Amino acid sequence: MKKLLLSSIAFIFLLTSCGSKTKGELTGVQGKKWYPEKPYGMELIPRGSFIMGKSEEDQAKLLNAPTKTVTVRSFYMDDTEITNSEYRQFVEWVKDSIVRTKLAILADELGIGPEEGGIGDYAFKDADTTRASVYDKYMLDNYSGMGETGYEGRALSKDEELVWNTSDYPDEYYTEIMDSIYLSEEESYNGQRTIDVKKLKFKYNWMDIEAAARASTKGNKSRKEFIRTEEVEIYPDTTVWIRDFSYSYNEPMHNDYFWHDAYSEYPVVGITWQQAKAFCNWRTKYKNDDNKSRGKQFVNQFRLPTEAEWEYAARGGIEGGTYPWGGPYVISDTGCFMANFKPQRGDYAADAALYTVEAKSYEPNDFNMYNMAGNVSEWTNSSYDPSAYDYVSTMNPNGGDQSNTRKVIRGGSWKDVAYFLQVSTRDYEYADSARSYIGFRTVQDYMGEEDSTQ
Repeated sequence: MKKLLLSSIAFIFLLTSCGSKTKGELTGVQGKKWYPEKPYGMELIPRGSFIMGKSEEDQAKLLNAPTKTVTVRSFYMDDTEITNSEYRQFVEWVKDSIVRTKLAILADELGIGPEEGGIGDYAFKDADTTRASVYDKYMLDNYSGMGETGYEGRALSKDEELVWNTSDYPDEYYTEIMDSIYLSEEESYNGQRTIDVKKLKFKYNWMDIEAAARASTKGNKSRKEFIRTEEVEIYPDTTVWIRDFSYSYNEPMHNDYFWHDAYSEYPVVGITWQQAKAFCNWRTKYKNDDNKSRGKQFVNQFRLPTEAEWEYAARGGIEGGTYPWGGPYVISDTGCFMANFKPQRGDYAADAALYTVEAKSYEPNDFNMYNMAGNVSEWTNSSYDPSAYDYVSTMNPNGGDQSNTRKVIRGGSWKDVAYFLQVSTRDYEYADSARSYIGFRTVQDYMGEEDSTQ
């Protein structure tokens, strides 16, 4: 019997060898064809070297940006700051997911499935065992009850549209869940109940690759020790319009700036560094969820730019330029201001804008980047250290100290004087702080061009 089994195995091996397409040659594992896409709303910043730091006079005498030649790899960058409209897409997705999760959990607790209608239409996908895949059934049998809530990993049903009109709620259970996400009657006024934005939290995991890499030489550690979990309230802090300016009437900006369609194409503000990081994680997930549904390969992550990447993109390929447009002046040949900032003491409107302007305002630089000077300052991924340029690498430099809560912001804003608009000027804010003059844009590492022949 043993000889017969060995003979069968040898015969099968012989058959597979004879049918090999490689003809015994080393051809490598044949993976899927890679056809990268240029990310929507982004521009390619080609790799290159530049002189980073203050090549002109350091008027503030901060001595925190000595000149240093560095090289950065190619990357894509948003051609504008992230707008209110784009950030609202994130907020709406989180709100939708929270409501669907609450509905699915209650349906599961009540034992109501899709066949019963009402809240059952929003039950977890695996609740309908007639339609559940083998994988869904396996995960339910083997991992149900694990995690903080016991519902982690179970897929939400998105076949049914959420109902927001109170007169169309399908049943009392649905009403109970919807009522739980709004502010109480006591906190409402003018007959309007609004969403409790403190409940809009985005939870995600990420791997601390740098910590894992440095720990690998100090003995074996479990991979899970380097997986970090973040849970972030993601709604912008609209009160920054009032808190940032004492004895100043800015209530209209507080009331309307983020949610009103009039400001959809303006840069989002009131965002902390942690919220900007959460947005990057969500954007990656959002794209890859779509790619997965279409059988396409995952894209690499969206993230905040390093300080060096930001300055390189802001310079637009112009060596030694003071501003993104190159020259040392903030007024063009025709007498127009070239950015949104505070040109004169107390005269915020001299450049034709009092607060922010639309993200695609003024002329872009030679990399087609808009508002790399003025409008809003921008978060970077780098931590602020006055002496960072003395020790960071000359290749893709980044002062990314996780324990340092001071994060570099760049570009100056609508409320700053021209000095802060210079491409080499460094500034910082604390990671948990939100301001009416700080926004962000994202980047993605470059992995190749689209194949135009396909």
